[in-house]
Amino acid sequence: MLPYDTCLADLISFLHSSPTAFHAAANAAALLTKQGFVQLHEQENWPDLPAGKYFVLRNDSSLIGFTWQGGQTKSGFRMIGAHTDSPGLKVKPNPLRKEQNCLQLGVEIYGGALLRPWFDRELSLAGRIFWQDADSRLHSALLDFQRPVGIIPNLAIHLNREANKQQEINTQTDMVPLIGLADDNKVDFQQLLREQLHRQYPEAVPAGFIDHELYFYDANPPSLVGLNSELITGARLDNLVSCFAALQALLNAAVDENCLIVLYDHEEVGSTSAVGAQGPFLRDILERLLPNSEARQTALRSSFLISADNAHAVHPNYAAKHDPQHLPYLGKGPVIKFNANQRYATNAASAARFRQLCTLAGVPVQEFVSRSDMACGSTIGPLTAAGIGIETVDVGIPSLAMHSIRETAACIDCWHLCRVLLCFFQ
Repeated sequence: MLPYDTCLADLISFLHSSPTAFHAAANAAALLTKQGFVQLHEQENWPDLPAGKYFVLRNDSSLIGFTWQGGQTKSGFRMIGAHTDSPGLKVKPNPLRKEQNCLQLGVEIYGGALLRPWFDRELSLAGRIFWQDADSRLHSALLDFQRPVGIIPNLAIHLNREANKQQEINTQTDMVPLIGLADDNKVDFQQLLREQLHRQYPEAVPAGFIDHELYFYDANPPSLVGLNSELITGARLDNLVSCFAALQALLNAAVDENCLIVLYDHEEVGSTSAVGAQGPFLRDILERLLPNSEARQTALRSSFLISADNAHAVHPNYAAKHDPQHLPYLGKGPVIKFNANQRYATNAASAARFRQLCTLAGVPVQEFVSRSDMACGSTIGPLTAAGIGIETVDVGIPSLAMHSIRETAACIDCWHLCRVLLCFFQ
């Protein structure tokens, strides 16, 4: 395991360089490749895969990485699940708008974003594009403008005296980023993408269309705050902290076990896709590793999944929003999440097993249950458990302002999660 300071620095670097799920998956793949993991491609055969370290990408946004003991599955699989996506603003296919001499880009709201904090923020653009070359071949690349290119200005309080009272945000008319002045010049969004593509990939020569999946993101990097720099604040802590911790566990595990991490996309929009937790990605990979159904089912009955996704820390200004007997504190360790209606997959057996891991790792542990009169969120845990029938516990670091453009957590909790997940794989 990396030392605390190094781990924290690497986490901040991972967060900053992963503005979209595509970038998060690419960074995860690069870390695994650097440590000797071999990429497998689903369109190829994997007959009698030898023992080794492997990973698979699907849609450039979901990743499964694993250590494989060549079919020796008596002890099953040790699995960690997380997700690569975060709520945000996705650019529409034909986004360009000219209003009152202002150039704007229309967006859709991706997931359950907390919208008000997006106003008056410096925003950049990143994502994935596809284009056609002169020979009609398709190419793809990741784009990241890496500088402020947009902002959603608030309406001045002089023109909206009710601004500090609760007001509905119209996602069609209010959430439209401003990217410059229109003047009388004709602006071509496709040309803007070509220019950015050329900056990042001078060798790329798009001759035809460009299709894109682009997202606005907070241009300001993550940072440490607090009198003793004990807090980390930034975008996409939910759920890239868990992705990072899962990767660190897999990269540093030095045991002869079948250890696997699955980093899904589309959790924030319900997970119903070819690369989400309700899709076949994990099941497909397990079936290819263990094509014999009885052997696969035997292995899964001996397996365990830790579903890692951020939990709601008790907010010092809003403590009444929590059940008073279940108050997850910042800095007091990862949280086991419970829900009677199976919004979380935790049961007594899986909770006890995670508590045991925390004890072995020397890490404190907490519990979270929603107030009985409040709705509860969900995770990939129940979906994965239902999909492959694996015993599962839902856990996560406590955090504040979940789904905001910037979230806050305790640095030590990030370190605690890395330690307990490594202990699981050890």
